[in-house]
Amino acid sequence: MVDSTVQVRRIYEEPRPSDGSRILVDRLWPRGVSKERAHLDDWCRAIAPSTQLREWYDHVPERFPEFAERYEQELAQADQAAAFKELRSRAAAGPLTLLTATKDPDLSEAAVLARLLRK
Repeated sequence: MVDSTVQVRRIYEEPRPSDGSRILVDRLWPRGVSKERAHLDDWCRAIAPSTQLREWYDHVPERFPEFAERYEQELAQADQAAAFKELRSRAAAGPLTLLTATKDPDLSEAAVLARLLRK
């Protein structure tokens, strides 16, 4: 069972010892962050929302509930389902930090993933 050891943070924040496995879940590499500075264990592009969904959402807060619903539907597709299964395994193995470049990580795909992983 996965618990609250799944956290969401911005990739621009400094790594913490409590991060555990650090996974970037954005489709695009964040601006201004070198691979060395990111301290990633993995970059899971396959789990990211489709370009169409990401562009529709455009981080408009009022759209987040519908974005989350559409994104969960996308996660049922083969590639994303396999990537989610891998994230679930990592979360079960120890602390997991989902990283995003989004200004408000609580309104991002990382937040949706964390909620699903905590179930």
